[in-house]
Amino acid sequence: MLNNVTFGQFFPVNSFVHKMDPRFKLIITVALIVFAFVAGNFASLSVLAVFTVIIILLSKIPVSMYLRSLKSIWFLVLLTAVLNVFYASEGTVLFEYGFIKIYAEGVSRAIFVAVRIVLLIITSSALTYTTSPTSLTDAIERLLSPLMKLGVDTHMFAMMMTIALRFIPLLSEETGKIMNAQKARGVSFSEGGLIRRAKALI
Repeated sequence: MLNNVTFGQFFPVNSFVHKMDPRFKLIITVALIVFAFVAGNFASLSVLAVFTVIIILLSKIPVSMYLRSLKSIWFLVLLTAVLNVFYASEGTVLFEYGFIKIYAEGVSRAIFVAVRIVLLIITSSALTYTTSPTSLTDAIERLLSPLMKLGVDTHMFAMMMTIALRFIPLLSEETGKIMNAQKARGVSFSEGGLIRRAKALI
């Protein structure tokens, strides 16, 4: 799973999105993320989905790369969806077994939250896929330049953010190498119960 992490990587492709001003791309990404949190129904979320699809097509990066960026957070998406299924406590009952009740509103909420998280990850990935670390650092620094009057070191802040994004795939790759080395020594990450697998992973 760790070898499939692509978030934070830059893919140099000759596309319209790659040629856009990094500052504009950063502003658009932040705006879309804010819109995703503000969206309160499927209609508004579908508008965000349309924009996301357009960005994917214009970036000329294979859809498979965007799907790979989701593999590392599928468990988080699933867990969040399950929790939201049981969040609803009234409405139309779809399933009932003992004290367990699943409502239609809960299922709808779970799907909504799952789609929101997926769109957030894809939108953020599009920014890092189409913007080099250097360009992203310059864009952040320029957008935060007014804070320099308040004594904020915007260059250092921008550099830290960019390095953090850049090292996500590198750390994942190193973790994968360590896990492979441990497997060669007989350590199993897929056998036994949940607690045993968690201890092996740690």
